[in-house]
Amino acid sequence: MSLLQDKVAIVTGASRGIGRAIAEAFVREGATVVICGRKQETLDQVALEIGKRVKPVACHVGKADHVRGLVDSITREFGRIDILVNNAATNVAQGPAIAMDEGQFDKMVEVNLKSTFRFINLVAPGMCERGSGSIINIASISGLRPQFHGLLYSMTKAALIMMTQSYALELGPKGVRVNAIAPGLIQTVLSEYYWKNEKLKDDIVSKQPIQHLGQPAEVAELAVLLAGDGGSYMTGQTIVVDGGATLVGRL
Repeated sequence: MSLLQDKVAIVTGASRGIGRAIAEAFVREGATVVICGRKQETLDQVALEIGKRVKPVACHVGKADHVRGLVDSITREFGRIDILVNNAATNVAQGPAIAMDEGQFDKMVEVNLKSTFRFINLVAPGMCERGSGSIINIASISGLRPQFHGLLYSMTKAALIMMTQSYALELGPKGVRVNAIAPGLIQTVLSEYYWKNEKLKDDIVSKQPIQHLGQPAEVAELAVLLAGDGGSYMTGQTIVVDGGATLVGRL
């Protein structure tokens, strides 16, 4: 029996990287997966490559009407949403903390925090009514310790971790589990600054206990656990997937 048989999941930011890997793993385990991102043509191609149980829907997670429209349409079509993965994020503002401006601040909060807030507040009531559901927020080790020249990214990921705990505390008695995954350096477009430079990548990876560059699939397997019955006694947790980088003080 597949671990997520007949479940309905939404995965945001799923056109590439960690989001795509999670969608692929969920489909493998029997779920129907709605993938969302900003470009419909990109999502359509991803859906073709993953398989028939993928529904691609363009959605700008930074826009409230897009989020509501997506949740409403999926609820009408499938009757329920069993799993929500808030993966979509941006990192448009790297540099000295005192050089950040309000526009960058607002953009980071809009995409990295308010999108999760909106999705959970729209999806969780149905989960509570049915007495079951799993919500997974993709945080970062930068939300546990500050990333140098990464004030806004670290700030939003730290807030996401607290949101995870707060929702878990309130929704747990209603049968809904809320957890976070905090990846370290994973080979995605969002983190390419750190791994495209071979010298920088080698310097980071060589100091980790597990000395290889993290892959999206290594995060996706944990998402499967948290989404299914294997994670039935886990809520409010932030699980680090970083090759041991935080053990030696690396971010």
